[in-house]
Amino acid sequence: MLTSMYKKLNTVIVKHPKDAFISQDHLRSEWKKFNYINEPDYMKAEQEYEQFLSIIREHVGQIEFLPVSEKVGLDSLYAHDPVKFAKKGAIILKSGKKLRQPEAEIYKEFLQEKNIPIIGELTGDAVADGGDLVWLDDRTLLVGRGYRTNDEAIRQIKEMTKDLVDECIVVQLPHDQGEAECLHLMSFISIVDEDLAVVHSRLMPVFLRQMLLARGFQLIEVPDDEYHRLGCNVLALAPRVCVIVSGNPQTKQGLLDAGATVYEYEGNEISYLGTGGPTCLTCPVERI
Repeated sequence: MLTSMYKKLNTVIVKHPKDAFISQDHLRSEWKKFNYINEPDYMKAEQEYEQFLSIIREHVGQIEFLPVSEKVGLDSLYAHDPVKFAKKGAIILKSGKKLRQPEAEIYKEFLQEKNIPIIGELTGDAVADGGDLVWLDDRTLLVGRGYRTNDEAIRQIKEMTKDLVDECIVVQLPHDQGEAECLHLMSFISIVDEDLAVVHSRLMPVFLRQMLLARGFQLIEVPDDEYHRLGCNVLALAPRVCVIVSGNPQTKQGLLDAGATVYEYEGNEISYLGTGGPTCLTCPVERI
Protein backbone atom coordinates (compact mmCIF):
# COMPACT_ATOMS: atom_id res chain seq x y z
CA MET A 1 0.00 0.00 0.00
CA LEU A 2 1.58 3.27 1.09
CA THR A 3 4.49 4.50 3.22
CA SER A 4 5.75 7.25 0.96
CA MET A 5 4.73 10.68 -0.26
CA TYR A 6 6.84 10.61 -3.44
CA LYS A 7 7.19 7.13 -4.99
CA LYS A 8 5.36 6.42 -8.26
CA LEU A 9 1.64 6.85 -7.68
CA ASN A 10 -0.14 3.72 -8.86
CA THR A 11 -3.65 3.96 -7.32
CA VAL A 12 -5.47 7.09 -6.19
CA ILE A 13 -8.91 8.02 -4.86
CA VAL A 14 -10.48 11.31 -5.96
CA LYS A 15 -13.87 13.00 -6.07
CA HIS A 16 -15.18 14.96 -9.04
CA PRO A 17 -16.61 18.45 -8.35
CA LYS A 18 -19.86 17.43 -10.07
CA ASP A 19 -20.30 14.98 -7.16
CA ALA A 20 -19.08 17.36 -4.43
CA PHE A 21 -20.22 20.81 -5.61
CA ILE A 22 -23.41 19.40 -7.25
CA SER A 23 -24.57 22.67 -8.89
CA GLN A 24 -24.11 26.44 -8.85
CA ASP A 25 -27.21 26.79 -6.68
CA HIS A 26 -25.77 24.31 -4.20
CA LEU A 27 -22.48 26.21 -4.11
CA ARG A 28 -24.31 29.49 -3.60
CA SER A 29 -26.09 28.18 -0.52
CA GLU A 30 -23.10 26.34 1.00
CA TRP A 31 -19.80 28.13 0.33
CA LYS A 32 -19.97 30.48 3.34
CA LYS A 33 -20.86 27.65 5.71
CA PHE A 34 -17.77 25.74 4.57
CA ASN A 35 -15.60 28.86 4.95
CA TYR A 36 -14.57 29.17 1.29
CA ILE A 37 -12.84 32.39 0.27
CA ASN A 38 -15.58 33.10 -2.27
CA GLU A 39 -18.31 31.29 -4.19
CA PRO A 40 -16.73 28.91 -6.73
CA ASP A 41 -17.92 28.95 -10.33
CA TYR A 42 -19.36 25.49 -11.00
CA MET A 43 -18.62 25.37 -14.74
CA LYS A 44 -15.07 26.63 -14.29
CA ALA A 45 -14.55 24.15 -11.45
CA GLU A 46 -15.46 21.28 -13.78
CA GLN A 47 -13.10 22.62 -16.47
CA GLU A 48 -10.24 23.01 -13.99
CA TYR A 49 -10.80 19.54 -12.64
CA GLU A 50 -10.75 17.95 -16.09
CA GLN A 51 -7.41 19.66 -16.71
CA PHE A 52 -6.13 18.34 -13.37
CA LEU A 53 -7.50 14.88 -14.10
CA SER A 54 -5.82 14.73 -17.49
CA ILE A 55 -2.44 15.12 -15.75
CA ILE A 56 -3.32 12.40 -13.23
CA ARG A 57 -4.53 10.00 -15.94
CA GLU A 58 -1.25 10.38 -17.79
CA HIS A 59 0.72 9.10 -14.79
CA VAL A 60 -1.55 6.98 -12.59
CA GLY A 61 -2.69 3.49 -13.52
CA GLN A 62 -5.84 3.26 -11.38
CA ILE A 63 -8.16 6.11 -10.42
CA GLU A 64 -11.12 5.45 -8.13
CA PHE A 65 -13.93 8.02 -7.83
CA LEU A 66 -15.82 8.59 -4.59
CA PRO A 67 -19.60 8.59 -5.13
CA VAL A 68 -22.02 11.47 -4.74
CA SER A 69 -23.68 11.52 -1.30
CA GLU A 70 -26.19 13.82 0.36
CA LYS A 71 -24.50 13.11 3.71
CA VAL A 72 -21.34 15.06 2.84
CA GLY A 73 -20.59 18.61 1.75
CA LEU A 74 -18.41 20.69 -0.55
CA ASP A 75 -15.19 19.71 1.20
CA SER A 76 -15.61 16.08 0.16
CA LEU A 77 -13.87 17.25 -3.03
CA TYR A 78 -10.68 17.07 -0.97
CA ALA A 79 -10.42 13.29 -0.88
CA HIS A 80 -7.13 13.20 1.02
CA ASP A 81 -8.39 14.02 4.52
CA PRO A 82 -10.91 11.37 5.68
CA VAL A 83 -8.43 8.46 5.49
CA LYS A 84 -4.70 7.83 5.49
CA PHE A 85 -3.07 4.80 3.95
CA ALA A 86 -0.32 2.78 5.57
CA LYS A 87 1.47 -0.32 4.31
CA LYS A 88 -1.31 -2.74 5.28
CA GLY A 89 -4.37 -0.61 4.51
CA ALA A 90 -6.42 2.46 5.38
CA ILE A 91 -6.85 4.26 8.68
CA ILE A 92 -10.32 5.81 8.86
CA LEU A 93 -10.00 9.27 10.40
CA LYS A 94 -12.50 11.75 11.86
CA SER A 95 -12.00 15.34 10.81
CA GLY A 96 -11.33 18.15 13.25
CA LYS A 97 -13.76 20.16 11.09
CA LYS A 98 -17.17 18.97 12.28
CA LEU A 99 -18.80 19.61 8.90
CA ARG A 100 -16.43 17.03 7.39
CA GLN A 101 -16.95 14.25 9.94
CA PRO A 102 -19.70 12.44 7.96
CA GLU A 103 -17.18 11.84 5.16
CA ALA A 104 -15.46 9.09 7.16
CA GLU A 105 -18.46 6.75 7.11
CA ILE A 106 -19.08 7.24 3.38
CA TYR A 107 -15.39 6.61 2.72
CA LYS A 108 -15.44 3.47 4.86
CA GLU A 109 -18.38 2.04 2.89
CA PHE A 110 -16.58 2.88 -0.36
CA LEU A 111 -13.37 1.10 0.71
CA GLN A 112 -15.34 -1.95 1.80
CA GLU A 113 -17.13 -2.10 -1.57
CA LYS A 114 -13.77 -1.92 -3.35
CA ASN A 115 -12.26 -4.58 -1.05
CA ILE A 116 -9.54 -2.16 0.02
CA PRO A 117 -8.25 -3.25 3.47
CA ILE A 118 -8.90 -1.10 6.56
CA ILE A 119 -6.47 -1.45 9.46
CA GLY A 120 -8.18 0.82 11.96
CA GLU A 121 -10.60 3.62 12.72
CA LEU A 122 -10.47 6.57 15.09
CA THR A 123 -12.91 6.29 17.99
CA GLY A 124 -14.19 8.42 20.87
CA ASP A 125 -12.84 11.97 21.11
CA ALA A 126 -10.06 11.41 18.58
CA VAL A 127 -10.01 13.76 15.57
CA ALA A 128 -7.47 13.89 12.76
CA ASP A 129 -7.18 14.95 9.12
CA GLY A 130 -5.10 13.14 6.53
CA GLY A 131 -3.30 16.41 5.80
CA ASP A 132 -1.63 16.17 9.21
CA LEU A 133 -0.01 12.78 8.50
CA VAL A 134 3.19 12.74 6.44
CA TRP A 135 5.36 9.71 5.67
CA LEU A 136 8.94 10.96 5.95
CA ASP A 137 10.21 7.55 4.86
CA ASP A 138 9.03 3.92 4.96
CA ARG A 139 9.26 3.68 8.75
CA THR A 140 8.92 7.30 9.92
CA LEU A 141 5.57 9.07 10.31
CA LEU A 142 5.22 12.78 11.03
CA VAL A 143 1.95 13.83 12.71
CA GLY A 144 0.87 17.46 12.96
CA ARG A 145 -0.76 18.38 16.27
CA GLY A 146 -3.02 21.34 15.63
CA TYR A 147 -6.69 22.31 15.47
CA ARG A 148 -7.57 19.41 13.13
CA THR A 149 -5.64 16.61 14.88
CA ASN A 150 -5.64 16.09 18.66
CA ASP A 151 -3.62 14.12 21.20
CA GLU A 152 -6.10 11.25 21.45
CA ALA A 153 -5.96 10.72 17.68
CA ILE A 154 -2.17 10.69 17.80
CA ARG A 155 -2.28 8.07 20.58
CA GLN A 156 -4.64 5.86 18.56
CA ILE A 157 -2.67 6.29 15.33
CA LYS A 158 0.55 5.33 17.12
CA GLU A 159 -1.16 2.20 18.42
CA MET A 160 -2.56 1.27 14.98
CA THR A 161 0.80 1.72 13.25
CA LYS A 162 3.15 0.35 15.95
CA ASP A 163 4.14 -2.64 13.79
CA LEU A 164 4.64 -0.45 10.71
CA VAL A 165 6.45 2.56 12.17
CA ASP A 166 9.81 2.82 13.93
CA GLU A 167 9.37 6.48 14.77
CA CYS A 168 6.23 8.59 15.04
CA ILE A 169 7.27 12.24 15.36
CA VAL A 170 4.72 14.75 16.64
CA VAL A 171 5.01 18.20 15.06
CA GLN A 172 3.33 21.00 17.01
CA LEU A 173 1.51 23.30 14.58
CA PRO A 174 1.20 27.08 15.05
CA HIS A 175 -2.04 28.97 15.63
CA ASP A 176 -1.28 31.03 12.48
CA GLN A 177 -4.60 32.40 11.14
CA GLY A 178 -6.75 30.73 13.76
CA GLU A 179 -9.02 27.80 14.45
CA ALA A 180 -11.43 28.49 11.56
CA GLU A 181 -8.69 28.36 8.92
CA CYS A 182 -7.26 25.13 7.57
CA LEU A 183 -3.66 24.63 8.61
CA HIS A 184 -2.29 21.12 8.22
CA LEU A 185 1.24 19.79 8.48
CA MET A 186 0.99 19.38 4.70
CA SER A 187 0.19 23.08 4.39
CA PHE A 188 3.87 23.90 4.81
CA ILE A 189 5.72 20.78 3.68
CA SER A 190 5.45 18.61 0.57
CA ILE A 191 7.94 15.78 0.09
CA VAL A 192 8.65 15.26 -3.60
CA ASP A 193 11.65 12.90 -3.44
CA GLU A 194 13.64 11.03 -0.81
CA ASP A 195 15.84 14.11 -0.36
CA LEU A 196 13.73 17.00 -1.68
CA ALA A 197 10.93 18.91 0.06
CA VAL A 198 8.96 22.04 -0.76
CA VAL A 199 8.52 24.09 2.42
CA HIS A 200 7.29 27.35 3.89
CA SER A 201 9.86 27.65 6.67
CA ARG A 202 8.15 30.50 8.52
CA LEU A 203 5.53 28.04 9.79
CA MET A 204 7.93 25.16 10.48
CA PRO A 205 9.13 24.30 13.98
CA VAL A 206 12.90 24.69 14.16
CA PHE A 207 13.46 21.02 15.11
CA LEU A 208 11.64 19.83 11.97
CA ARG A 209 13.64 22.06 9.65
CA GLN A 210 16.90 21.04 11.30
CA MET A 211 15.93 17.36 11.14
CA LEU A 212 15.18 17.54 7.41
CA LEU A 213 18.51 19.24 6.73
CA ALA A 214 20.36 16.71 8.92
CA ARG A 215 18.75 13.90 6.89
CA GLY A 216 20.12 15.42 3.70
CA PHE A 217 16.99 17.09 2.36
CA GLN A 218 17.23 19.97 -0.07
CA LEU A 219 14.52 22.50 0.84
CA ILE A 220 12.73 24.57 -1.79
CA GLU A 221 11.46 27.70 -0.06
CA VAL A 222 7.99 28.99 -0.97
CA PRO A 223 7.63 32.80 -0.63
CA ASP A 224 4.75 34.30 1.36
CA ASP A 225 2.58 35.29 -1.60
CA GLU A 226 2.91 31.87 -3.23
CA TYR A 227 2.25 30.11 0.07
CA HIS A 228 -1.15 31.82 0.12
CA ARG A 229 -1.71 30.63 -3.46
CA LEU A 230 -1.06 27.04 -2.28
CA GLY A 231 2.45 26.97 -3.74
CA CYS A 232 3.61 24.72 -0.90
CA ASN A 233 0.98 22.11 -1.77
CA VAL A 234 2.84 19.93 -4.28
CA LEU A 235 1.69 16.47 -5.35
CA ALA A 236 4.41 14.01 -6.34
CA LEU A 237 3.27 11.62 -9.09
CA ALA A 238 6.70 9.97 -8.94
CA PRO A 239 10.08 11.10 -7.57
CA ARG A 240 10.57 14.69 -8.81
CA VAL A 241 7.48 14.55 -11.03
CA CYS A 242 5.11 17.11 -9.55
CA VAL A 243 1.75 18.82 -9.89
CA ILE A 244 1.22 22.37 -8.62
CA VAL A 245 -1.46 25.05 -8.88
CA SER A 246 -0.53 27.57 -11.58
CA GLY A 247 0.54 31.05 -10.54
CA ASN A 248 3.48 30.01 -8.35
CA PRO A 249 6.48 30.88 -10.56
CA GLN A 250 9.20 30.93 -7.88
CA THR A 251 8.16 27.56 -6.48
CA LYS A 252 7.96 26.14 -9.98
CA GLN A 253 11.44 27.46 -10.81
CA GLY A 254 12.85 26.02 -7.59
CA LEU A 255 11.49 22.60 -8.54
CA LEU A 256 12.84 22.88 -12.09
CA ASP A 257 16.25 23.90 -10.74
CA ALA A 258 16.19 20.76 -8.57
CA GLY A 259 15.66 18.62 -11.67
CA ALA A 260 11.92 18.11 -11.26
CA THR A 261 9.27 17.84 -13.96
CA VAL A 262 6.41 20.22 -13.11
CA TYR A 263 2.81 20.06 -14.32
CA GLU A 264 0.43 22.95 -13.62
CA TYR A 265 -3.34 23.27 -13.57
CA GLU A 266 -5.64 26.26 -13.14
CA GLY A 267 -6.92 25.81 -9.61
CA ASN A 268 -8.76 28.96 -8.59
CA GLU A 269 -12.20 27.34 -8.21
CA ILE A 270 -11.22 23.84 -7.05
CA SER A 271 -8.13 24.65 -4.99
CA TYR A 272 -7.58 28.28 -3.97
CA LEU A 273 -11.17 29.13 -2.94
CA GLY A 274 -11.44 26.01 -0.76
CA THR A 275 -7.80 26.05 0.40
CA GLY A 276 -7.06 22.60 -1.02
CA GLY A 277 -4.24 22.01 -3.48
CA PRO A 278 -3.36 18.93 -5.53
CA THR A 279 -2.36 16.80 -2.53
CA CYS A 280 -5.74 17.59 -0.93
CA LEU A 281 -7.62 16.60 -4.10
CA THR A 282 -5.99 13.16 -4.13
CA CYS A 283 -5.84 10.27 -1.69
CA PRO A 284 -2.88 8.08 -2.68
CA VAL A 285 -3.66 4.40 -2.04
CA GLU A 286 -0.62 2.74 -3.53
CA ARG A 287 2.84 3.99 -4.47
CA ILE A 288 5.42 1.62 -5.92
